[in-house]
Amino acid sequence: MATAGKPIRCKAAVLYGFNQPLKIEEIEVAPPKAHEIRIKIYASGICHTDDHALSGGMASLNFPVILGHEGAGIVESVGPGVTKVKPGDHVIPLCSPMCMKCKACLHEDSNFCVDNDVGKNKGLMLDKTTRFSLNGKQIHNFMSCSTFTEYTCVDEFACVKIDPKANMQEVCLIGCGFSTGYGTVINTAKVKPGTTCVVFGLGGIGMSAVMGCKNSGASRIIGVDINPTKFPRAKELGCTECINPNDCDKPIHEVIVAMTDGGADYAFECIGKVDVMESMIQSTHYAYGSANIIGVPKYTDRLTLDPMWFLTGRTVQGAFLGDFKALSDFPGLVQDSISKKVDLSKLVTNTLPFVKINEGFDLMRHGKCVRTVLIMDKCDKK
Repeated sequence: MATAGKPIRCKAAVLYGFNQPLKIEEIEVAPPKAHEIRIKIYASGICHTDDHALSGGMASLNFPVILGHEGAGIVESVGPGVTKVKPGDHVIPLCSPMCMKCKACLHEDSNFCVDNDVGKNKGLMLDKTTRFSLNGKQIHNFMSCSTFTEYTCVDEFACVKIDPKANMQEVCLIGCGFSTGYGTVINTAKVKPGTTCVVFGLGGIGMSAVMGCKNSGASRIIGVDINPTKFPRAKELGCTECINPNDCDKPIHEVIVAMTDGGADYAFECIGKVDVMESMIQSTHYAYGSANIIGVPKYTDRLTLDPMWFLTGRTVQGAFLGDFKALSDFPGLVQDSISKKVDLSKLVTNTLPFVKINEGFDLMRHGKCVRTVLIMDKCDKK
């Protein structure tokens, strides 16, 4: 492309400090160095983790920073030594990249690379620099990818090629929200047919978990949320019934235990609140229940656990990105989207032009969407 090897000026949503609105700025994105890829972003979902970072829920964050980690785009150019993709390829940037060399990447039960920036929040490329700048001053990236920008630059291990027939406004959700909820059901919990599942929180991740429960053959799927406007969509996606804890005269876990003759087979917490996590654990059957933590709490939050919750046979586990190994698994999820084995269009309830990104965050905060997708540009898939 004509821009290869040159800096690109483009719009990006820059965060200058916690609890501040994102500011649309014209930034400069430098050309990719060796083993790096520059991508034109076409669509990006707004995930609760982005708001978590924005509101100070993470232990540290270097400012200024470009958030966003749920995107899809087309490779604009590549640096020397890149072999996995070429200009023109359709890709998903990876917020959980994999080097496939470290002990964690090579372990069959892990997808969390030692070079992952999650939790570290350094906001730099592997060479400890950044390709983003504004008026000569560096801007940090986020979760190895930064998708709230018209162009981004990622290390080669943080990118996967996908089928160009895929709808970017839908498959961008595979980058985080969908894979996290759906994958925790099928990969982590390994939900069995004919079982009972409870999903706490019916946002984008929770709805994805509902889809996973349905596709796994669960016979009863109970959705739990304090926003009843989400119940029709949840039932459309697979919930057999929905409960608003505010309508109950007992703690929600006691209600669920009574409904399910001792507790659910599987439960999933998709919000990131420790009090809900405790209820979720207690909602599973004391002898064999599987409790699964998906939501990300504030870094200062702590769980209070009763050892007797586990000594009788319960298990509690967590997962990042639904235990999917992104490099090998995401292309298959994209094919599932194309074939409608999973209908990601059901999760995209709102689309907005990129410049209205702050409105998108307001929709999420007020429970007025399942997932809002920002449209950076229209993509001709021919």
